[in-house]
Amino acid sequence: MADRVYLFDTTLRDGAQTLGVDFSVADKRAIAIALDKLGIDYVEGGWPGANPTDDAFFGDAPPLKRAKFTAFGMTRRPGRSAANDPGLAALTNSGAPVVTLVGKSWDFHVDVALNIPREENLAMIGDSIAHLVSLGREAIYDAEHFFDGYKANPDYALACLRAAHDNGARWMVLCDTNGGTLPHEVARIVGAVTQHFPGEKLGIHAHNDTENAVANSLAAVQAGVRQVQGTINGLGERCGNANLISVLPSLVLKMGFDTGVPVAELRHLTGLSHLLDERLNRAPNRHAPYVGASAFAHKGGLHVSAVEKDPRTYEHIPPETVGNQRRILVSDQAGRSNVVSRCRDLGIEVPSDVAKLDRLVDLVKSREFDGYSYDGADASFELLARRLFDDVPEFFTVTSFRVLDERRWNALGKLVTLSEATIRVTVDGKPEMTVADGNGPVNALDAALRKALIPLYPSLEDIHLTDYKVRILSPQDGTKAVTRVMIESQRANGERWTTVGVSPNIIDASFNALHDVISYALLKFGAEKA
Repeated sequence: MADRVYLFDTTLRDGAQTLGVDFSVADKRAIAIALDKLGIDYVEGGWPGANPTDDAFFGDAPPLKRAKFTAFGMTRRPGRSAANDPGLAALTNSGAPVVTLVGKSWDFHVDVALNIPREENLAMIGDSIAHLVSLGREAIYDAEHFFDGYKANPDYALACLRAAHDNGARWMVLCDTNGGTLPHEVARIVGAVTQHFPGEKLGIHAHNDTENAVANSLAAVQAGVRQVQGTINGLGERCGNANLISVLPSLVLKMGFDTGVPVAELRHLTGLSHLLDERLNRAPNRHAPYVGASAFAHKGGLHVSAVEKDPRTYEHIPPETVGNQRRILVSDQAGRSNVVSRCRDLGIEVPSDVAKLDRLVDLVKSREFDGYSYDGADASFELLARRLFDDVPEFFTVTSFRVLDERRWNALGKLVTLSEATIRVTVDGKPEMTVADGNGPVNALDAALRKALIPLYPSLEDIHLTDYKVRILSPQDGTKAVTRVMIESQRANGERWTTVGVSPNIIDASFNALHDVISYALLKFGAEKA
């Protein structure tokens, strides 16, 4: 049986330290659920007590089924007991079943940064871990700057691990905090550490400052550690962290380790990678290993000829294994298998009529060329497919709409902006016209549409929008640029879905996404008439 390696995702904490990244609570929730669905062992939610976003996120923890929800913080402060340390109290009060504590392991930092006796640092580590264990929490020690500390003073670095181990830590994680260690050094040092502690208790946390975070992580596993920490797409401060999107398939497909993620589930990796990019309004990295649009792209000449005869000549794995697809850039022949797989994942019956399926493939490609992205908008993809397969009733028809914005001084002398939407819609064969105000044009449109539909479809009262993102697709066109709008919606029971709209007009793009929100809700959750 293959050795088990545990995966620990730190996207929601380390990733949040990336320049330009600011997760909302909705972002964190969606990402955590996607990681859990894939089968990641640990999902670190953030640092309770550090900021209002993390407090709100831990206050309404996501419903994880497989992953262990983890809080992050520091060991107790010098001169305090663990039971009376406010930082530890915030961690234990978060309700997270697992807590990761970062502590010093480099004597230089203890002497200069903390300016405390080295024995006190050891006590801080041991006391904090013991306190968590006494409260029934799984405790993890992140040994900060471990590799630098080991090079400078191996006995003291090992003593820090010992303080955590002997007080009940489940894992001691060796951190390459400044990202300066190279793979041969990682292999040597981890090999030495495993002479003192079992690999089943050791993890690796690598930063990417020398472009070696993935290589260092794999070298550490080869040398004996059995937990790998990293982030989706390598997100993280400075140059980022180890990219779990690359680490996971490398461990499973290349090294033969058991990660708890079945090989069949690896097909969700590309979607997970793109989900994060959509959440952050970032363009996916076309050249990303495994999941990038160019990862299995071939252009002209001998390469295409060889790939068409035997893909193994220029493809190290079948692209569909990780949810990607082959692209022959001269004559794009790929697509049907991915669309079929996507339909089956969503429970859509694939028609035996090949012509219909080919039309769907062509339509998806055409829309993606126009700017649509269905990787992060399963609801819109499902509606697109079902409409083409004649599987969506015409719940309502919008004849026209108009949105007015007025910016003026009100009676109190305050500058205000007001939005009003008028919509003409046919519902159950009857024409309706409604008018509604809103907090912005999209909210006004939503209110006007619901005003027309809720009397017939009262279940829509249960639906509300939770997130709204706009991305400029052609910034070179300035204010005439094509925009993509992503809308996330939720029912009262927590079910969520995302839709997409694209147009040179931001209001039109928003309405397209909003139309799909309502149509999907009626299709999936019942369209019983009042």
